[in-house]
Amino acid sequence: MYIEDTIAAISTPQGEGGIGIVRISGSQAEAIGHRLFRFRKGGAFVSHFLHYGTVAEPTGGAVIDEAMAVLMRAPHSYTREDVLELHCHGGMLVMERILASALACGARLAEPGEFTRRAFINGRIDLMQAEAVMDVITAKTEAALTLAQRQREGALSVRIDAIRQSLTRSLAFIEASIDFPEDDIGETDTAALRSGVTGALDEIGTLLAGFDEGRILREGISVLIVGKPNAGKSSLLNCLLRDNRAIVTHIPGTTRDIIEETVNLGGLAVRLLDTAGIRHTDDVVEREGIMRALDKIQLADLALFVLDSSQPFGDEDRMILDALGEITTIAVLNKIDLPRRIEFPSKVAQMPHAALSARSGAGVDGLRDLIRATFLHGSALDSREFVALSRARHRDALVSTRSSLRQFLSGLGEGRELETLAIDLRDALFAVGQVTGVTATDDVLDVIFSSFCIGK
Repeated sequence: MYIEDTIAAISTPQGEGGIGIVRISGSQAEAIGHRLFRFRKGGAFVSHFLHYGTVAEPTGGAVIDEAMAVLMRAPHSYTREDVLELHCHGGMLVMERILASALACGARLAEPGEFTRRAFINGRIDLMQAEAVMDVITAKTEAALTLAQRQREGALSVRIDAIRQSLTRSLAFIEASIDFPEDDIGETDTAALRSGVTGALDEIGTLLAGFDEGRILREGISVLIVGKPNAGKSSLLNCLLRDNRAIVTHIPGTTRDIIEETVNLGGLAVRLLDTAGIRHTDDVVEREGIMRALDKIQLADLALFVLDSSQPFGDEDRMILDALGEITTIAVLNKIDLPRRIEFPSKVAQMPHAALSARSGAGVDGLRDLIRATFLHGSALDSREFVALSRARHRDALVSTRSSLRQFLSGLGEGRELETLAIDLRDALFAVGQVTGVTATDDVLDVIFSSFCIGK
């Protein structure tokens, strides 16, 4: 990547819309703007001011579209470079012609995520904030959006930076002691070092403890609905979706393939998978659906084991119970509007359970609350104040940091050489620096920003 050059891309989604935006960033952005944009009443660009006019081809001057243009001069822009945005009508042909004209003026097509990568390289945001930009774009619930916005604003970066500062001070003290061996490390100094590193470990522990809920808010969960035929699985899916998505009949085996839909349960994105009723059958198509359902069980975050309360717990129910293994499961006692005939085996009785009628909807709200409470606790239930790790990359870096710090404390207690202790602290600083990008390599950056869309 050549940070000195000027890049351009379409920054709005493909398709037809009221407005489309072509974004240009780099030292030649303003010059390209003067070649492409015709002010309605003459004039010149005023930074951060929206101008009205037309966009024309650089050679020949044919008008492409009526447009608005805004120039944001460095460093007060998204990339901290000169940025020009041309706001035109949202047709792909219009935007492609404007983009082609910008490229003809000397810009090059931006790589995926390159605008945000330049914001990171130019120090406007750190790597965690850059990743949060993509999370803001892809958020599927208000809770996920709030978490992403707090990360984008730097709420989590502040805590990571505090850990780095503490470890940097400890390393500086160790290295000074190596350079000036006549100043022995005494008990007071050792206690101070232990206290500083222990405090960093405590903060890392707190952040790691919140990872599962942070990841769940960001990614959502997959919930598999399983049960024997006619237990009410498809009716339950329709209730949770508040829509008649699945066909419901009295005929066993109606659902033969997996039906997937996503629903927002109080800020938690839940991917629901309705499966074929599990039973012994000679029907080839139904048997294939059952095999697919069984294959999905161990991949799900949660299983809803739907039981027909008006029927005894039978062999088909036992087959499903055995297949569930150790996966987190909620027993859903359906058809409570009918006389109860079911008796639970002890394993089912120990499960969290919800009683409801999928036909009338009675009790379904209680199941929604139970699903959410199974995965979100404490401050995560109020996402407005929740700050947490949400990416495996962050977690892995902090796990490595914790390992090096524990090794440092062990060596400190054993009176190891100062040079060895310094190595442990340097390893810890490198690992924690991966989170915000202070020590991230180009290979890591390439992987991260390649997941971004072009134009962001």
